[in-house]
Amino acid sequence: MLDTLTLSTFGAFHTLIALVAVACGIAALVRHGEIATASRSGLAYVVLTVATSVTGLFIFRHGGFGAPHALAILTLVVLAVAYVAEKRGRTGGLARYVAVLGYSLTLFFHLIPGLTETGTRLPLGSPAFSSPEDPLLKALVGVGFVVYLAGAAWQVLRIRRSSRIPVGVAAR
Repeated sequence: MLDTLTLSTFGAFHTLIALVAVACGIAALVRHGEIATASRSGLAYVVLTVATSVTGLFIFRHGGFGAPHALAILTLVVLAVAYVAEKRGRTGGLARYVAVLGYSLTLFFHLIPGLTETGTRLPLGSPAFSSPEDPLLKALVGVGFVVYLAGAAWQVLRIRRSSRIPVGVAAR
């Protein structure tokens, strides 16, 4: 049973940077209402999420290439699209929505392996989930996606409101 909890040094490093990335992403959302590389917390989130995704490609706990590796690649693609959109769309057009929603989507992506790896290992002796296919795990990921959708809707409304305010006029 202890083997299911034991992480390699590389796995521990990967987990640590993922946890710091998530903390930075949450900090950016709380402070700024969005994740963007213009803020230190947003930039740290993006850089650490890239590092998390890249290091995740070298972890093969469940055998060969699998769903976690596909998620890492998808995360890198979404981050690249969001970054390009962020650099091109600073005002409020479609690119701004793509950037904000893309970065937030990658925060949701962190939830999937986080719940899976933690829930299939803990508590010791009786893990919360029997496997990555456990129906309760899938339900929790579904709830996380609904939370993402609610947050995305809030972010869209926030962008719409801010794009209607003339330049130089403070929001009331």
